[in-house]
Formats: sequence, C-alpha cells, structure tokens
Amino acid sequence: MEQHHGVEDHDGGPEHPALDNDGQDHDGGADVRAFVQSRRAELEGQLAEWVRVPGVLGDPEHTKDLLRSANWLAAAFREVGFPVVEVLPTGESHAVYAEWCEAPGAPTVLVYSHHDVRVAKPEQWDQTAPFEPVVRDGRLYGRGSSDAKGQVLAHLWGLRAHLDQQSTRSITSDPQNPDALSLPAAETTALSQSTAPAINLKYLVEGEEEGGSPHLAKLLKEQSGRFQADLVVFSDTLLFREDHPALCVSLRGMVSAHLEVTGPEVDVHSGAVSGSVPNPAFEISRVLAGLHDDDGRIAIPGFYDDVAPVPEDFRKALARLPFTEEDWLERSEGGSITGEEGYTVPERLWLRPAVEITALIAGDPVGISSAAVPSVAAVDLSLRTVMGQRVEKVAEQLRQWVRDTVGDNYGHTLSVDLETAQEPYWTPDHPAVSVLERAMARGFRSPQVGRMGNAGGGPATLLAKSLDAPVLFFGTGLVEDHWHDSDESANLEVLVNGAVTLACFWDDLARME
Repeated sequence: MEQHHGVEDHDGGPEHPALDNDGQDHDGGADVRAFVQSRRAELEGQLAEWVRVPGVLGDPEHTKDLLRSANWLAAAFREVGFPVVEVLPTGESHAVYAEWCEAPGAPTVLVYSHHDVRVAKPEQWDQTAPFEPVVRDGRLYGRGSSDAKGQVLAHLWGLRAHLDQQSTRSITSDPQNPDALSLPAAETTALSQSTAPAINLKYLVEGEEEGGSPHLAKLLKEQSGRFQADLVVFSDTLLFREDHPALCVSLRGMVSAHLEVTGPEVDVHSGAVSGSVPNPAFEISRVLAGLHDDDGRIAIPGFYDDVAPVPEDFRKALARLPFTEEDWLERSEGGSITGEEGYTVPERLWLRPAVEITALIAGDPVGISSAAVPSVAAVDLSLRTVMGQRVEKVAEQLRQWVRDTVGDNYGHTLSVDLETAQEPYWTPDHPAVSVLERAMARGFRSPQVGRMGNAGGGPATLLAKSLDAPVLFFGTGLVEDHWHDSDESANLEVLVNGAVTLACFWDDLARME
C-alpha cells in the first residue's frame, strides 16, 4: 500500500526546480498563464452562460434543460476545434463525448467529468438566484459553477492555452516565416484552433453523476472501443486550499440506503393513545444513535474488518498540509469538529470510513401539525467506504445490523442502492502522477505540492476497470464553494490556475518518457 502514492517522505514536501522559492515559473508556464489571463473575461462569460442552463438531474421539469446543457457543451468543444463531438443519450439525460486524437505515438487520455447539477431552492440563496449568475469578489455564483461546470471549462481553456503554445512553437520554428511573432491576434487564434494537441484527448462529460451515474457502466460497455485510453483524468474533486495545491490521490466509495420504521397502522391522535402505542420516531432515533460508539467509530459489527491499514507515507503527507481547525471550520462552516477519535480531520475525511444521515423525516415536518403519533419514520443514509471494503459486504453488514437492532414492536424496510454504489479508489504509482504534480506547481505558482484525498465518491473504480487504465484526479473545487448547497460559487482565480495546470500537464505528458 505504501507504494501507491509516490509521496516524498521528507518534511518539506516535494519541491519543483522549475519554480524558485517565490513560486516563480522558469519553465514556460508564464506564457500559458498570460494567455489564460488575457482570455479570462471569455472564460467568465462562458461559465455564466452555461450556469444559466438549469440542467437539474432528477426533476422532470428540467429534463429538456439537461439536453440543452449537453448541447451547450458540445458546441463549446466544437468551438475549440474538436473534430469529433457527440451527444449521447443516457437514461433521462445526455453525456457529451469529444475526441481529438491526432498525435501518433503520444499517450491517449480520457477526461471524465459531469454537467448535471443538483436541485436548488431559490428561497435559500442570498447572493443571487441559482441560475442567474453574478460575479462578486472574484467568485462566480450560481448552481453548477464549481460542481462541475467550472472544472470542465478549466479543461477547455487549459486546452486552448496548450494549443496556443503548440501554434507558437510551430510558427517560431518555421524558417520561412520570420515575422510570425507579429501575427494579428485573430490569425494566432485561428492557428491555435487548427493545431492539434500534442497528446490524444478524449472527453466524457456525463449528465447523471448527481444521481450516482446509473447508466455509465452500460455506456462504457456498449461503446468500450471509443473510450479506450492509457490514462484517465477524473475532474470532479476538491483542492485543499486555493493558496496551497495538493494532489488528490484517493477517492472514498459510497453506498446509499433508505430505512423506514413503522409503528401504528395509521397516524394516531397523540391525545388518544399517547404512552400506549409504538412511536417510530423514537425508535428510528434510538437506532440512529446506535450507529456510533462513544469514540465516534461506526458500531456495525465487522464494519472495520476489511479496512486497509493507514499508509504511513500518506499519513505523513497529510500531516504536512497547513491544516488548522480554525481555518477548516471557517471555510467548511462546519460549526465544530467531530468524528472518530485517534485520527486527524484530514485522516477522517480521506482515510477512514464514515456514515452520514442526509435526510430524516417523521410526522409533519412542515405546515400545521396534526398532533398525531406518526405511523412511519424514514431516514436516508450515505455510507463512505475506504480501501479494503466492498460495498456488497458493507450493505449486508448494514442489513444484518438493522435486523438485529430494530425493536420487536416495530416494522421496518431497508433498501440499499447497489446500482449506484461506488467502490473506493487509489491512484497507482504511475509516472504521470509526478508529471501532474509538477504541472500543479507551475499552475498554482507553488514550489511545493501536497497530497490529499477526496471525501466523496465517484465512478473512478468503474472507469479504471472498464478501461483498464489508471485514474488521476484533478479538480478545481474548494470546500468553501458550497457544493450541493445554497450560494454555490467558483473561485475564478482557481479556475485560471487550473487551466494553466492542465495546459502544462498536456505539454509535459506529451514529452514523458
């Protein structure tokens, strides 16, 4: 396990000779940054335009908007110059596939992300309405701005910058064109759009990620040939902090469950039966309270049996991150620190399993109360798994624990969603990891790049197994971006840094031996 992460085991973290101690770039990244910064207004305009398309997954009123969102992205890919762009139906939504493979002998990379967004409740948004984007204090507010439309646009502008570099090299190396550097901007743009990337690129941006990617496996199987790649770049993740880049090397797994506990046959007036009928709200509360022991460990028997030991090199890398509880609480708005004793917050987030309640209901949660003992109480659970665990076994452990825990006076039903369950993933020790690390150092103008994981789930293991290719993670989200919450926003400077990172990555990857 210790060999999975490529972590340098010394106090200062990995250092990058392309940068001096002030984070200044001496290896070509400055030109890339100048290009992206010069087009920043266009990036912001595109993101705002795309955010206005309310591609909400799971809401029948927005089914057409999911198709409009896919078509918007397809047009953006064509504008960059992709010769192959398709919109692929997947369940109630559509995925976008783009391919530009004109570099014989160079690596082929599949980039994965998504364009669907979570439901938004306008009455809970303070900065703007969810689909009326505004820019304030360096952030663009709007649903999907960070998760994950901003990440996709960082890719598009990173590729534009890479193409610009490719065209510049082509022009300056042409002895028949000594005046190339004085070409008008319009002609330079045209040249960059006609120049192919130095590597072979494929993009798969799906439209069902927020629902657990229920049709992705089928798509990958039915069209396996077109998606084949040497490497996958998974771009639906968070960064550690805007001023301290950290390379994500792991992703937790996820399995969702829904539990209903029943008591009386119907809702019964509390004044008539109080104290004599089983109240499922009390019982489900007792059951949920028993999910953790006094040390914050999940109390389901056997739950930790398969959890892999904490890799010592990765644990040391997490300890080197400039983490403080004060900073974390301010940015996450978490209120206070809780969790499993004996582990730091980063370790709890990225190395240890967890279970969360995402919805809980009984009785009359809104409106005028009926003052009745409810007949049913229900809860939605999200279990986050780590390396060594398998979702099928975790699901059975949960089922057995519920059977053993719910009292005899109550009925219950438990449904575990294995269709959308996702296994955890670790990035293997691959040469491209170091290449991405160097690119992040240049993109974020930092002499050091840390290591981190991603606390959420995603179809990384599915992609790795389906394509028989290693998965690297690179995203531009931050915990303060309010994913799935009101006032979601994207840090525009981070998007610029992300685009510069990707442009440097494609360039360096093409020259990787």
